[in-house]
This record gives sequence, C-alpha cells and structure tokens, in this order.
Amino acid sequence: MLIITSNILQIVIGLGLLNVWVLRFNKETSYRGGIAKTLKEEFVEYDLPVWSCYVVGFLKIVSAILLIVGVWVPQVVLVPSILILFLMFSAVTMHLMIRDPLLKAMPALALLVMSVGIVLIRMP
Repeated sequence: MLIITSNILQIVIGLGLLNVWVLRFNKETSYRGGIAKTLKEEFVEYDLPVWSCYVVGFLKIVSAILLIVGVWVPQVVLVPSILILFLMFSAVTMHLMIRDPLLKAMPALALLVMSVGIVLIRMP
C-alpha cells in the first residue's frame, strides 16, 4: 500500500512540476512570488540571478521525469525526491523572505510535504 501511495505522489509531483516549468514558464499565475508574472521575473523578485532560474528549472524537470520513471524503476526515486524536498523548502523560504502571503507558497509547501512522504516511504 505504501508503494502505491509513493507512486501516486511521484506522478502528482512529476506532472505538477512539468506543468509549471514547461507549460506555464512564461504564464502568469496567482502563485508567482512578489509581483512577478513569469518564472524568470519570480527569481528576480527573490533577488536571484536569472541563470539560477534555468539551473533550478533543469533540476526540477529532470527530477520530475525521474519521479515518473520511478513508478517502473523504483531505484531512481530517492535522489530526485530529496532534491525536490530541498528545492521546495527553498521555494517556501523565498516566499517567506519577500513576505508573500502564505497562499502563494502553498503549491511549494504541498510539494514539499509530498516529497517528505516519498522519502519516508522509499528510504532504505
């Protein structure tokens, strides 16, 4: 039962990240940090260099793909889960640092909690 739960969480996180970083990269959402309208602008709001947006995006896209592949190849799940956990913790922290309303941090917080669940289930 726990493996099924992990698989569901992996798919939800994987598809969610791909949605944000591939389909909605240049689209406005109510969850962008500060007054940003795109992901690049969001990183500027956090006072981060624009190149960091591409590094984080690469890490999130690769991790998302590995989480989905991990449904069939479970050996690949733990590392991307830990990476997403760290990245989502950082995202929540960034929202708090610029004093965003908590609502803007909710997607990152949800992915953080789901990542913790996967790590707890998959930890040897």
